[in-house]
Amino acid sequence: MGYESKLKDKYLDELFEAILSLDNIEECYRFFEDICTINEIQSIAQRLQVAKMLKQKRTYNEIKEKTGASTATISRVNRALNYGADGYKIILERLGYGSKE
Repeated sequence: MGYESKLKDKYLDELFEAILSLDNIEECYRFFEDICTINEIQSIAQRLQVAKMLKQKRTYNEIKEKTGASTATISRVNRALNYGADGYKIILERLGYGSKE
């Protein structure tokens, strides 16, 4: 049985299909630069770095200093890591930053 998101709808399905159709990092840059603002892209990238650092057991102060993320953002990412849909866990494992649990 697969995961069923509370957010699921046809527009998000099309967005995710579009993302999955990208072939390489250059195509990702091109697509995300067109579809997102610079701040949106940077915020998403920052959250991934926060998740990576939390997984590495870094302190909130270290993470804040290194990434510039607010403690509210760090807390939100930490909550998602511990109680979310396991999206961060999947990505961190595939990138070599998480362990299979």
